Amino acid sequence: MGLLVTTAGLFLVLFNIDLDSLEQSEKKQKESETKRRGQQLDASSEANATFQGREVHVIGAGDGKKILASGQGGEIELVETGTSSVPHFPRTIHLPSSPDSSAPTPSPGAEEYTLVGLGIRTVLFIQVYVIGMYVRTTDISTLQEKLVHHINPTASALIPSEKEDLRKSLLDPEQSRAIWTELLKVPGIKTAFRISPTRPTDFGHLRDGFVSGINTRTAEARKLTHGGETEYDSEDFGQSVQALKSIFSGGKAPKGSVLVLLRDARGALSVLYQPKPDKNAVEMESLGMVQDERVSRLLWFGYLAGEKVSSKGAREGVVSGCMEFVERPVGSVETMVH
Repeated sequence: MGLLVTTAGLFLVLFNIDLDSLEQSEKKQKESETKRRGQQLDASSEANATFQGREVHVIGAGDGKKILASGQGGEIELVETGTSSVPHFPRTIHLPSSPDSSAPTPSPGAEEYTLVGLGIRTVLFIQVYVIGMYVRTTDISTLQEKLVHHINPTASALIPSEKEDLRKSLLDPEQSRAIWTELLKVPGIKTAFRISPTRPTDFGHLRDGFVSGINTRTAEARKLTHGGETEYDSEDFGQSVQALKSIFSGGKAPKGSVLVLLRDARGALSVLYQPKPDKNAVEMESLGMVQDERVSRLLWFGYLAGEKVSSKGAREGVVSGCMEFVERPVGSVETMVH
C-alpha cells in the first residue's frame, strides 16, 4: 500500500513538472509568435494623441465617428490605419500641381487629393509601412464614371449586385489588370500613393521592393504574350527603371516619415519625401522624377492589379473605397469632399 502511495505521489510530481514545462513552452511560443508577426509594435500614447504636431480628437462613435487633428492652420480629418505605429492617415492631402511647384500644403501651387483606401505592407508577417492611394479630388467623378461604366455603360451608380460584380473584378488577377489599364490611360487622372514606414528603414529597402514589384509585372506581361516581346523589353524602359533606382540611391526613412509617389495626368512619376512630418518640420522635398509612364503604371499595378500584389490589405482597402464611390451618383462624392 505504501509503495502504491509513493508511486502515485511520484507520478503527480512528475505530471506537475511536465505540466509546468508545457505551460512555459506554450508561453514562450506565444511570445515568439507575437514578436515574429510584428503585431505589437512600439508606439507611445503621444503618437496616437497627435498627428503632425496637432492634437487628435474623436467625435461621435460607430459609423458616424470622426477623427480630427486640430491645430494651427485648421482641422485635418483622419482615418485609422489599423496599426499603432502609424495610427492615422489624412483623409485629404495637398500635393504640387506640377514638378516645378514645391508647395504640398493648401496654396495656389497645390492640388487636393482624396484618400481612396489604405492598407499595411508586410514582409514575413512583419509590418513595413502603411500605404494609401489618393486621387486628385477633381478627378473623382472621372474615376467614378469609368468604374461604373465598366459594369453598366448606361448607369450613373451601381446597385448592390453590380457592385459585387465590380468588387470581384477588381480582385481578379486578369480583370483587375484590364480595369486599371483603362483607368491609368494617359492623359488621364492624377493619383498618388502615400507611404509611411511603421519602423525605421532606408531608401535601399524601399527601392528593392518597388523594383521587385516592377519585375513581377514585367514577368506577367511576358507570360501573357507566351514569351513574346513586350513594351517592357526595350532598352529605354530599362534606362527608366535605372532612373527610378537612382532616386533611392541612399538615405534613411525613419518611422513615421512620409514618402509620396505622385503620378500626373501623363503618367510621369514624381517622388516626394518628408523625413519628419510634424508642426515644425521642413516642407516636403522632391527626390526626383521619371517621365516614362510605364514605370509608374507598373508600380501602381504592383499594388492594384495582377496575381500577387505588394500589399493585399492595400488592394482590398482601395477596392472598398471604390465600392463607396460607385454606390453614389457620379459627381456626388467630389461635392461631398468639398
